[in-house]
Amino acid sequence: MHHIMFDVDGTLVQSCKMDATCFIGAVSEVLKAPVDPDWDNYVHITDAGILDHHLRLTGLMANRDDIHHQVRQAFVRRIKAYLQKHPLKEIMGAARFIRELKNLDAVTLSIATGGWLETAQLKLESAGIDTADIPIASSNDHYARTEIMKLARQKAGVSLDNTVTYFGDAEWDKVSCRQLGYNFVLVGNRTSNPERLDDLTSVSQALSFIKLHPG
Repeated sequence: MHHIMFDVDGTLVQSCKMDATCFIGAVSEVLKAPVDPDWDNYVHITDAGILDHHLRLTGLMANRDDIHHQVRQAFVRRIKAYLQKHPLKEIMGAARFIRELKNLDAVTLSIATGGWLETAQLKLESAGIDTADIPIASSNDHYARTEIMKLARQKAGVSLDNTVTYFGDAEWDKVSCRQLGYNFVLVGNRTSNPERLDDLTSVSQALSFIKLHPG
């Protein structure tokens, strides 16, 4: 049995740019101050991690829970407003790849996103990707990406004996996989990796990176 885990933004859904714009706007709306848009300046590049970093810099951690709630609500509003006018597109082949994997007896699935659950679900639905019955761990669960990934594995009921492959699109995905001992498959070209896909249209190529073959 092999466990396959997915990121969302840039891996399953073409949403990186709009997500960042809506997130930055939500933080600025609530706190009335700009947030650093260079994610490389953050230790934990997740919605919760970035917001926590900003709150520490501005001395607002005492109000963390309330501010997180307000920013998340503002973020959801902005995402919904955007999607009403601009439905998202999947990363090519993503919906079909998920369907194919659901039909394989040899794998279990989960999603581990650095975004908040509510916005992740909105984006997946907009892109037409059916993730019903797939466990999702998110920034609602933890601020650290590695912890989110471990929680996704736990939610899927995967034992420590099972191998894990993570499909992601960014350097922080790659680093997290190295820290956890997960196999990493890069989707796109935002960083470099020996096992890389332009998109998810070739099921056979994707499965070859995890030593599986279509049924």
